[in-house]
Amino acid sequence: MNSFQPRGSLGAAVAPTWHSSRVGGRLLLFGLALGWLTMPCATKSAYGQAAPAADSYCELRVVDPSTGQGVPLVELTTVNGLRFVTDNAGRVAFHEPGLMDRELFLTVKSHGYEAEADGFGYHGVRLTPRAGERIEIPVTRTMLAERLCRLTGEGCYRDSLLLGREVPLRQPLGTGLVAGQDSVQAIEYDGRTYWFWGDTSRMSYPLGLFRVAGATTPRFDPTGPEPRGGIEYEYFVDDDGFARAMMPLPSEPKGVVWILSLFTLPDPSGRERLLAWYTHRLGLADEVGQGIALFNDDQRIFEPLVQLPIDEPWRRPSGHPIRYREGDREWLLFGSPTPNVRVEATWEAATDPTRYEALTCRREDGRPGIERDPSIENRAERARWRWQTTLDPVDSKQEHEWLGAGFAERAELRFSPADAAHPEDRIQLHSGTVRWNEYRQKWILIAGQIHGGPSYLGEVWYSEADDPTGPFERAVRIATHDRQTFYNVCHHAFLDREDGRYVYFEGTYTRDFSGNEDATPRYNYNQVLYRLDLADERLRVID
Repeated sequence: MNSFQPRGSLGAAVAPTWHSSRVGGRLLLFGLALGWLTMPCATKSAYGQAAPAADSYCELRVVDPSTGQGVPLVELTTVNGLRFVTDNAGRVAFHEPGLMDRELFLTVKSHGYEAEADGFGYHGVRLTPRAGERIEIPVTRTMLAERLCRLTGEGCYRDSLLLGREVPLRQPLGTGLVAGQDSVQAIEYDGRTYWFWGDTSRMSYPLGLFRVAGATTPRFDPTGPEPRGGIEYEYFVDDDGFARAMMPLPSEPKGVVWILSLFTLPDPSGRERLLAWYTHRLGLADEVGQGIALFNDDQRIFEPLVQLPIDEPWRRPSGHPIRYREGDREWLLFGSPTPNVRVEATWEAATDPTRYEALTCRREDGRPGIERDPSIENRAERARWRWQTTLDPVDSKQEHEWLGAGFAERAELRFSPADAAHPEDRIQLHSGTVRWNEYRQKWILIAGQIHGGPSYLGEVWYSEADDPTGPFERAVRIATHDRQTFYNVCHHAFLDREDGRYVYFEGTYTRDFSGNEDATPRYNYNQVLYRLDLADERLRVID
């Protein structure tokens, strides 16, 4: 049976596996027989096993004094290398035999946050952990975006539960038996918000799901509470409770299936339908199939609708689409992160690759570099950008290649904004979104960077323009991840608050592609949510 994972009470959430598998049920009965639930000196842990009573822990809570909120993803490390990572509420449940009731020094490390340094330059705190006590550790946010929570995976509120604290989610240890998830796609459809992810890992075996995982949530009320504490996903699951395949193509050839670029259009009968681009790959590079998929509303799976040639690089949906009206015509704009492909927003056009147009400034004669209009005196405006159907689109990567080879000048770049703090440096954008923002009355870009620092693929930038296709001239770094990756960044406009003053974006946090062998416990290969206040004066440098 394929079904949504049922909602549970907090009590059910503390032991989610008990109601999702026969094995878990037997463990529960075995535990009852042993008297686990009546032991006077221990409490049930989040995993159905005996654990120290809540008051035997010392609560260490890392807090941002500017907001009063706990900070997730903060590492506290002892002198001898014991590492503890804060949960979504910024808590660590500390109970280390031999280390209680004695002074300790903990190094405090967090991406975009910093503890005060002592006279020797060590960023950390001296403290004495005692059972039943709470110790607050302040950190200063050094980046513009505020980290809110981890959205996916197991044990989001593990330490808070061990400490007996209230938590905002009914299933605070995760749902769908998911251990980790890659790269989100989200859209409002059929009265709900739909979420889809790429490869999904499980706790029961190193190999997980490689045919798209999915979930739904109710639509978000822009006047309601913000998703600071997390999102309560209702996964599509199999009989064992683990997330099921949302695009179960035939098992041969093997490989992974990803869906991207969600959008809706009325079908020929006038019924609004959900579509996406799909790719079937043997690895990151070896593609064996691609096309446009249609969501089957009855079976709740994606099915191929249009198959495209393997060698078709751009006449298809891509990125996180936006709708754009120009005169009396409405377009779907595609591209990641910046729109550089378009098609009319009709069923007939979107499913016909010959109807797609690319935004380009390539030379008509096929030589590398920019086609310029010499009659225009302003060099920043001489590049001949136009929509057409034959030449490939230009993106940030192509601009950087031309710039490095001397085929383009900095002033001519459209998709490679200058670093507002170091104007000579141009940002090579990797993935992200462009959305209309009511508060700024601009099209805003939130995107990751490739070849950045201090992380190769973990820096996040903000820019804005009068048109969704740019030019995006200047950018401000809003989030950083030291020697870790944070890729496939996505701003969810349906989460915006106060007419777009507060915007929310997430990305995949992982050690992959970073050159760093260290995997952050629980956070690695999962989605992390941030909030950005567009009233922050530090963003004004791009005006």
